[in-house]
Amino acid sequence: MSLESLIHPVDEHPLRALRAFVQSARAEGASERCAMCAVPIPSAHRHLVDTADRTIKCMCPHCHMLFSEPGAAVGRYRHIPTRHQRIAGFEVTQGEWDDLQIPVALAFFFRNSDQDRIVAFYPGPAGATESLLPLDAWARITTRHPDLDDIEPDVEAVIVRRTDAEAVAFIVPIDRCYELTGRLRMHWSGFDGGREAAAAIDQFFDDVGARADA
Repeated sequence: MSLESLIHPVDEHPLRALRAFVQSARAEGASERCAMCAVPIPSAHRHLVDTADRTIKCMCPHCHMLFSEPGAAVGRYRHIPTRHQRIAGFEVTQGEWDDLQIPVALAFFFRNSDQDRIVAFYPGPAGATESLLPLDAWARITTRHPDLDDIEPDVEAVIVRRTDAEAVAFIVPIDRCYELTGRLRMHWSGFDGGREAAAAIDQFFDDVGARADA
């Protein structure tokens, strides 16, 4: 079975957020602005998910507080939490990973409220790619690790990395997954990403692990 028969590029809407991350990273010295009021904001700022067009909005503190209130804009905007949680004792067998039909050793999973199901994405040279095949294997994994089901739809994700030594998983804010995907897209080279992509992944998981254990 060919790789092309297992995957296809993500719909344009989810990638708008990814493009925003990539473009802002490339525009050296460019100041970011709040998506609502357009005031300049620092590089470290909060985000909301726009559930209408599946994008991530950069927010100033005032607008973030305003639009993160329950029911804001008839529930269109969802507050992205800051939780970083390690899944203790996480394990996934090679057979289970193969059943997920993910051809690389890194992926993130979140619940899409529109589709009412868990969806999986993995990074590559073209950005984020979605695994379209059934994710029944994910249900078997969550039986062993029920914390994996304890994620807020649309705004939190489970990010999984497999190495020869171990498999690790964390619950993280969804914007962190798009941030990592944007970095990898800029640094990716060859089939497996190359040294710069591997270094970016190491740095990301070092930071996530430190926050989760703090």
